[in-house]
Amino acid sequence: DQLASASALMMTVMQFGAIVGPVTAGILIPVVGLQSLYLLTAVALLATLYAVYRLPPQPTSGERRSAGLRSVIDGFAYLATRRILLASFLVDVIAMVFGMPRALFPQIATESFGDPASGGSALGLLFAAMSVGAVLGGVFSGWIPRVRRQGLAVLVCVALWGLAMVAFGLVVGAASPDGSAWWLWLALLALAFGGAVDMVSAAFRQAILLDSATDEMRGRLQGVFIVVVAGGPRLGDVAHGVAAASVGTAVAAAGGGVLVVIGVVVAAVAFPAFLRYTVRSAVERGTRG
Repeated sequence: DQLASASALMMTVMQFGAIVGPVTAGILIPVVGLQSLYLLTAVALLATLYAVYRLPPQPTSGERRSAGLRSVIDGFAYLATRRILLASFLVDVIAMVFGMPRALFPQIATESFGDPASGGSALGLLFAAMSVGAVLGGVFSGWIPRVRRQGLAVLVCVALWGLAMVAFGLVVGAASPDGSAWWLWLALLALAFGGAVDMVSAAFRQAILLDSATDEMRGRLQGVFIVVVAGGPRLGDVAHGVAAASVGTAVAAAGGGVLVVIGVVVAAVAFPAFLRYTVRSAVERGTRG
């Protein structure tokens, strides 16, 4: 029953690091130098290695298999047979590919918010806004355990993400380099809201994965999850860059948000089981299969 809350905590910590890490680095680079800072980072990571070493064994049920390409193929083959998990990954891909206009931030910062071509404060704020929203979403995520229809919650959150990107695109289209600073703050608000609902969506999707996958396949699906999280935004960068070259940054960002909402509706129709997915109680999990 606490899987979604644990996932929200993990996402919050990650996003907090995404804010504090770059800010700290920006402060320390002129003080200790870039080379010394990289060395300090490498040494600090030894603490992570020690923490992993201290973890107790994590036994799993089922047959032990050696790692390799076959394991990766097995993970994707298993995913194809579990429609609820497949839908969870699909809606995330839709959100990241069509609704992540991050590659446009440098151009938007210059053309819409008056930053110099070499970068400025608006650019930094645009990149930080989603992480700020995600942290705030995590801090105020105490209501998450009370949500039982987690599939519906994911679809709603992804749709809200799409609407947030529509709002961002509209603000970008209305802003001008010599205009009011309020346009920038409205854009940041839209991105922060998107980051907050994305964090909630990720928490529910992670909880669904952990609860639905069998013990022997859970690790493989975690690997697929990482591939989607890491690769989806890169595809989104390419898609938005190509679209912006043809129709401009505002239309590319807003249009991508519209496609996200349409994609969510299509996914809900194509995967009704995911729409109806409800987290099981502790008694139900104790008596399964």
